[in-house]
Amino acid sequence: MEESTKSTKRPVNRRSLIKGGLLAGGAATLGVGLLGKTTPAFAQSTGGSLNKGDIAILRFLAAAEFIESDLWVQYAELGGIGDQLPVEVNPNQSMNAYQSALSNLDSDGPQYITSNTIDEISHAAFINAYLESKGADPINLDQFRTLQGSTATGAQNIGRLTNLLHLNVDTSWFVRYRSATNPDFNATFPQAINITNRPAIPATDADFEGASHIQAIANTAAFHFGSIEQGGSSLYAAMSKKVSSAEVLEITLGIGGDEIAHFLEWVDFAGNGVQAPVAPVTDKGLTFPNFFTNPPNPLLQPSLIFPVPCSFIHQDLPKVSVIRPIADRNAGAMAAVAGLTASGLFLGQSKEFFSTVQALAAEADAAIRQV
Repeated sequence: MEESTKSTKRPVNRRSLIKGGLLAGGAATLGVGLLGKTTPAFAQSTGGSLNKGDIAILRFLAAAEFIESDLWVQYAELGGIGDQLPVEVNPNQSMNAYQSALSNLDSDGPQYITSNTIDEISHAAFINAYLESKGADPINLDQFRTLQGSTATGAQNIGRLTNLLHLNVDTSWFVRYRSATNPDFNATFPQAINITNRPAIPATDADFEGASHIQAIANTAAFHFGSIEQGGSSLYAAMSKKVSSAEVLEITLGIGGDEIAHFLEWVDFAGNGVQAPVAPVTDKGLTFPNFFTNPPNPLLQPSLIFPVPCSFIHQDLPKVSVIRPIADRNAGAMAAVAGLTASGLFLGQSKEFFSTVQALAAEADAAIRQV
């Protein structure tokens, strides 16, 4: 693999990237304490060194967390609760139409969004600081923060890594976790809802208008939340199988467990968008039906939020409830990049960006557990 690729702007070292660099822009209002103070505290050596594979795994996970942080900051700016008090504590506080639509799915929805955002920022900051503590270069994707985000009231006028305005949301996860089959045994799943080229946040203030329109945007976001966090759950499980250092395994299991906690909440959240009183809702050709409408389909049951037991390890063993997939081809670093790219999340990004994340992913997937 080549050590670097050339850019018309400046060379990009795909193995080391530029030293330093924590989440820009959105960190000014969310998690600033984590980002402003974590690195110096962890920069001192914690002892020992990491092998090449563990460094590659952590470097890719740091990049993934910066990407996650970027998209969650955009959600939090428009749909989160920020530093405001909950409405039930401060009844004089008003919400925008997007926050209200998200609250239709769960009254605590804006708080959950802000909490999820702070969690992802902390993951990125911690992994980068840990890399530095071991003498490894941290990840910096700041040069790729070039995408135009929302211009709606509440959104910051800053460059973004990710595009939430033209998403193709993979909703097959909703079916997968209600099925007794496992994609690691070549099972396939249909889309629960076909969400193609749709915004998951208001693009402009005009999107706040129309009850069905803003609810469809919120419902799109809800299914995207689940898609992102189930991907993170599978990614950390896949990477944990490759880790050599017990301390790095502690990191992947610890942060991976938090991703699973996120996923479980968004399973329930998305399910509320496809049952009464929210559903059915239709906007510009996209319909979120009531999945409880007869005849009921057990693979679309909204109130079923825990994973159904499925095949695992060997098909002749009893079925068991697990996170799936975890095989590299379905859940590894390259699979994660491919899935995010297909979703439209990187629409408008540069060739240098794709070269960078793909190189990081390939090195992470190539890691081999050493005992």
